[in-house]
Amino acid sequence: MNAHSAKTAIVTGASSGIGRATAEALVRAGFTVFGTSRRAHDNGPRGVTMMICDVTDQAAVAALVSTVQERAGHIDVLVNNAGIGLVGGAEESSISQVRALFDVNLFGVIRLTNAVLPSMRQRGHGRIINISSILGLIPAPYSAHYSATKHALEGYSESLDHETRAFNVRVSLIEPAYMRGVFEQNALGPDSAVQDYDQARTRARKHERDAASVAEPPEVVAEAVVLAATAARPRQRYTAGKLARKVSMLRRFVPAHAFDKSLRKQMGLPV
Repeated sequence: MNAHSAKTAIVTGASSGIGRATAEALVRAGFTVFGTSRRAHDNGPRGVTMMICDVTDQAAVAALVSTVQERAGHIDVLVNNAGIGLVGGAEESSISQVRALFDVNLFGVIRLTNAVLPSMRQRGHGRIINISSILGLIPAPYSAHYSATKHALEGYSESLDHETRAFNVRVSLIEPAYMRGVFEQNALGPDSAVQDYDQARTRARKHERDAASVAEPPEVVAEAVVLAATAARPRQRYTAGKLARKVSMLRRFVPAHAFDKSLRKQMGLPV
C-alpha cells in the first residue's frame, strides 16, 4: 500500500490547468483528492471527487470542509490554487475590481485556510500549499494588482508557516512563471480602461500569450506540489519550472538597474 493512501487533500480550482494537473498528481501519489470548481463540470480530473465551491463565499467554504471531513475523516493537505488574473495599467481598475481580485486570490486562501486549520492543529499534522507566482517576487508592468495579491499571499504564507510550525502544520508557496493552460487567456481586462495605455496593455497581453504558448506544462507545478505535500521537511518556497528559477536567480544576482532595463525591453517599454 502507498505510504500516503490514507491521506486526504483538497485542491481548489481543480477543473483545469494547474489545479487539474495537481489533483491528478496527488491521486497518483496515493491521496484521496477532493477538487473544487465554481461550476459543475462533466469532465473532471481523473480519480478526483469534484465539488462546487466559490472561495469568495464563506458558507460554501464551510460546507466544503465539513463535507470532506465527514466523508474522509480528516484533511491532510490543502492546495489553494483557485485564482484569477488581471492585465492592465494600475490606474485602469476600479477599487471594486481590485477588491474582487483580492477576494479570490488572497481572501479566498484565508477562508479555506482558516476552515481547515483547527482540525489540522488538533491532529498535529497538516500541509497548506499556496499557489503563488514569480510575480509574487518580481512585479511586472501591467500586472500591478495581480502582483499585489501574490505579494500579499507570500507575506501571509510565510508568517503563517512560522505560527503553525509548533503544531506540525507547514505552509509552502509554489512559484511558477508562465505555464501552458487557460489562465492567461482567461485573465480579466481593466474595467476602467484609459486610452493612453492601450498600446502598452495590448503588448503586455501579447507577451503573456506568446510566453504561455511555449511554456512548460502545468504538470511541472503539480510535481512541486506533491513534493511539498510529501517531504519530511517541506520548504517555504518552491520555484516551479526553468523560467521561474532563471528569473528568480537573475533578480538575486543581476544589478537592479540592469534587471529593470531588461524587463522593460522584454515588455516593449522605453528603456
